[in-house]
Amino acid sequence: MSVLICDSNGELWHTRVKELGLDCISMPYSIKGEEFYYDLGEKTDFEYFYDCVRGGEIPKTQALNPEDYKRILTPYFERGEDVLYVSFSHKLSGTFAQLDAAYKELKERYPDRKLTVFNTKSISLGAGIQAEQAAILKQAGASDEEILTFLKEFTNRVCVYFVVDDLMHLKRGGRCSGLAAVAGTILGLKPMLTIDEEGGLKVISKLGGRKKAISTLAGKVIAELEDEDKYTVYIIDADCKEEGDKLRDMIAAKRPGAHLVRQIVGPVIGSHCGPGTLGVIFVGKQRPVPIKEA
Repeated sequence: MSVLICDSNGELWHTRVKELGLDCISMPYSIKGEEFYYDLGEKTDFEYFYDCVRGGEIPKTQALNPEDYKRILTPYFERGEDVLYVSFSHKLSGTFAQLDAAYKELKERYPDRKLTVFNTKSISLGAGIQAEQAAILKQAGASDEEILTFLKEFTNRVCVYFVVDDLMHLKRGGRCSGLAAVAGTILGLKPMLTIDEEGGLKVISKLGGRKKAISTLAGKVIAELEDEDKYTVYIIDADCKEEGDKLRDMIAAKRPGAHLVRQIVGPVIGSHCGPGTLGVIFVGKQRPVPIKEA
């Protein structure tokens, strides 16, 4: 018997995680020197977090350590349960080296137990939509092998596009050079990014202004969405709800049959992308293929 788990960097809303019977690993962040663990919106004070960031506070995120992972996994192994973990992109965090170290120790104590990690090579609801579909399959009685077979194909169809408002947040996270960040800020450019086939962040284009950013994101969904009656389209915002709602309405006007879900970006992801970020996550024919940034 196995248990399916996800993590809070997949950003599935807490009510959805409960509906699906998923267990979730909560990832940490700090603001104003106080540490929190993201609870998928159940009790999160989003207003406090984004007000702090807009006021100049610099949030921090941390990787879990081996002791954290041993604490998380041990109860499953003690109950004789294996674990299938649908995780966010391994390329975006060093936390998975800590997970490997913890599992190596636990394997000595529980040699019959197994941890299987599926790397979604995505982040936010790009990872969450994969965990969601895995849970739907598990509820229908699918085996771990059947779920993994599905995910290996499905992951290549998950499209993630997002536009950040302030390049300096990406600079702090090492995703953008200091020169590019300063130049982009001066010019008012809004970079559109995606998640490449290896799970890294890549710039697709640089857009001039918020209106252009919103219309371009909407256009991506309208042009590339497939199976609109089967999979959810997630529209996310980092404390810019009115623009997120406008983005949703533009998509709905052209894709009236799509199931659109609006959601706020959580503090862990928000620490890296910053307030004002807008994004869309949906299922298309294939994952975007980024071009080289000029």
